[in-house]
This record gives sequence, structure tokens and C-alpha cells, in this order.
Amino acid sequence: MPSLPSPNSETRVTVDRRPITRARWVIATLLCLGTAISYVDRANISVALPFMEHDLGISKAATGLLLSSFFFTYAPGQLIGGRLVDLVGPRIAAGFATIWWSFFTAINALATGFGSLFAFRLGLGIGEAVGPNAFGKVVGRWFPLRERARAAALYDSGSRLGTALSFPIVSLLIYYWGWQASFVFSGCLGLLWVIGWFTYYRDPEKHHRASEAEKRLILDGGARLSGDGQTSGRKVRWVQLLRYRTVWGMMLGFFALNFAFYFFVTWFPSYLVQARGMNLLSIAWIGMIPPLVAFLAEQFGGWLSDVLTAKYGPTRGRKIPIVCSMIFASVIALAAVVPSAALAIALLSVSMGCLAIAAASIWSLPSDVAPTEATVGSIGGLQNFASNIAGIICPIFFGLFSGAGSAAFVMPLVVTGGIVVVGALCYLVICQRFEPLPVPADAIEIASPHDVTSLKEGSDLR
Repeated sequence: MPSLPSPNSETRVTVDRRPITRARWVIATLLCLGTAISYVDRANISVALPFMEHDLGISKAATGLLLSSFFFTYAPGQLIGGRLVDLVGPRIAAGFATIWWSFFTAINALATGFGSLFAFRLGLGIGEAVGPNAFGKVVGRWFPLRERARAAALYDSGSRLGTALSFPIVSLLIYYWGWQASFVFSGCLGLLWVIGWFTYYRDPEKHHRASEAEKRLILDGGARLSGDGQTSGRKVRWVQLLRYRTVWGMMLGFFALNFAFYFFVTWFPSYLVQARGMNLLSIAWIGMIPPLVAFLAEQFGGWLSDVLTAKYGPTRGRKIPIVCSMIFASVIALAAVVPSAALAIALLSVSMGCLAIAAASIWSLPSDVAPTEATVGSIGGLQNFASNIAGIICPIFFGLFSGAGSAAFVMPLVVTGGIVVVGALCYLVICQRFEPLPVPADAIEIASPHDVTSLKEGSDLR
């Protein structure tokens, strides 16, 4: 029998008696700020472009192409970004990606024409493609299932906050110091965030700010931890993930949601000027209204999704807010035909708010359905790749009608409303159960009895 240490022994056992800490929510707030900065960076050009056109000799015909150029690399970059996050982890991936995209934001101030500006936007898209996959993986690692949608809502609502802040920040910087200053300022914000990120972020099992009680809450609640033993010997390729019907439903549905959302990120300032006759200072404040409504709505959406998930399970808990809110978001079509500018802003606010409610649940899905923790980033990359194809198509589609004066936005907005409804049906009909998908038999090495059980229990692809 082993002997117990004597009272005089030098052996000390340290017991963490701290109550449940809230390090996970500090991290979610940090993700929100990072997302907000990334959207200030990408939305900057939407506000600045009307003033850059004259200085750089950019024609109206090229405007739609410039607004979509970011997505030429951002969309396919989601696939590589997802794999990169799974390979090196979210801390390293997110930190260095932010340094990259901050540089390509600031360098926009040196643009001399269409060619250089187009190239800088491509570079920005490469860097920002890593962020959503890294942040989604952080939520999966740090939050139990019952809190996951609220955490996803908090970090993704940074996209609404960043879009809202870009209007007054960029407009005022342009008004006082010119469009070049707006890009330099935005780039510096990202570098400040990186300092905070590398200083504070660690995975749960290594985080000094998280008590043992908080770590136990995370582990027992179903978080996808990096050291949970579920990644051993399991490698799932993109083509294997595409066998799942649910993954296709997630890709198509998110494409439809982002088609509407990227109107607000790209053409919304031009809509306010061209269709509603507003000036720069009006845009600075009125343009904030829909994204601020969306920021608050997404917090409600995350809470609602988690409440419904706790009561009905993740499938109904995620599908109900996604499908219902996307159907209501189709009121974006009515904003094109109402005569009152105030009513149009109200309808657009409702639409963007409903899109945000749906997004709170959508950003939880990669962690909900990934076969293993090692595939969360890859599934997120596939979902985000498809959704950001909308970022290429939407600006060009709206640009085709840009020469029609005040009526330029009628047809595009009506079509956008229809696309959102189709997206709701994708989540309702194509997606099946939102739970961990079975690991394909040809994608794993049997490393433990746990793996054998998982394989037998999940022999049918959903």
C-alpha cells in the first residue's frame, strides 16, 4: 500500500476552489471585437468608393467588380482557412491572419487606380478567410452545447457591429482627412486586436483565467475540446464531408442568407444615395440603423436558439429560428417599392435583424454536426465557402442595374427577397438532424473501442 505524505512533507496539493469563472465569455467578447474590426475593414470601401472613383478614375461599370473582388479570394479561402485552423489551431491561425488582413487594409491608402485597388482587395480576402473558421472552432471548444448559440451570436454580431460602425467612422474620417486615412485607421485597429488576442487566448485546458469549475462545465456540457480523444487517427476529406445531405443544406441555405446580407455590406451606402437621395453625413448616422438592429437581434437569436435547443434538442432548436426568421427577412423586397425613405429603412432593419437571428444558430452548426473536433473548421470552411460565393455574385448582380437611376434597386431587392425564402426551405427540407455526423468508414483508423462504437452507431450517412 502506498504511504501517505506526512504532515511535515514538502508535498503540496493545490486545489482550485474558485467558483465558475467567465473566461469563456471574455473570449467570446474578444471574438466579437475581432469580427467587428474585420467588417470595418471590408465595409470601408463601400463608404469610400464614391469618393475614390473621382480620385482614381474608376468608372461606374467597374464599381460592382471592385466590391466583389474581395470575395474572389475570400470564398475559396474558406476551404484552405478551415483546414489551416484544424492543422495549427485557432490561436495561431486567427492571430497571424489578422496581421495579414490589417496590412492589406492599410495599404489600400496607396492605391493608384483600379488595378492596384483590385489586387489589395484580393489580399484582404485571403487573410479574412481564416477568421470565421478559427472563431467558430473557438466557440466549439469553449462553450457547452446549451450556451453555444449565444456565444456564436455574440461573436458573429460583431459583423453587424462592424458594419454599423463603418458608416460613421469611415464617413467622418473621409470628411476630415480623406479616404486614405480611413484605410490606415482600420488597419491599425486590427493590429491592436492581435496584441490582446495573443495575450489572452488559450485553449480551455491551458487557460489560467478559467477555474477548474468552468473547465468542468465546458467539458461536461459537450464542448468539442482539442484533447478529448476524438481526433485520434481520424482524417475526413472535403469530398467525404460533401457526401452528407445536411452539409449541402447548410451550404445552400447560408448562401441565400449571405446574398441578402452582402447587399448591406456592399451596395447599401449607394442605395441610400442613389435611391433615397441622402448625403454623406446622413449616411453616417442613418446607415447605422439596420446593422445596429441586427446586432441586438442576434443576441436575442442566440438566446432563443439555446432555449429551444435545451427544450427540444439541437435539430428543432436550430431549425425553428433559422427558418422562421429567414422567411421574415424576405421583407427586404418591400423596401424596394415603398415610397417613404423612413419606411424603407424600417423594412431593411427588420430584414437585417431577422438575418442576424438566423445567423446565431447557423454559426453553431459546424460544431453541432462535425463528425470529430478535427473537422469543425473544415465543415465551417465548406459552409462559409458556399455562403461567400454570394459575396461575388451579389455586388455584380446589383451593379448590372446601377445605371437605372432611382429604380436601380427595385429588381435586385425583389430577387434577393425570393432567394432568402429559398434558403429557408434549404434548412427546413435538405438539412436533416443537427447532431454529430457519423465518421465515414473509409476516413478513419480504428484506434480505440470508442472509435469502433462510433463507427457502428453511425453507419448511415445523414
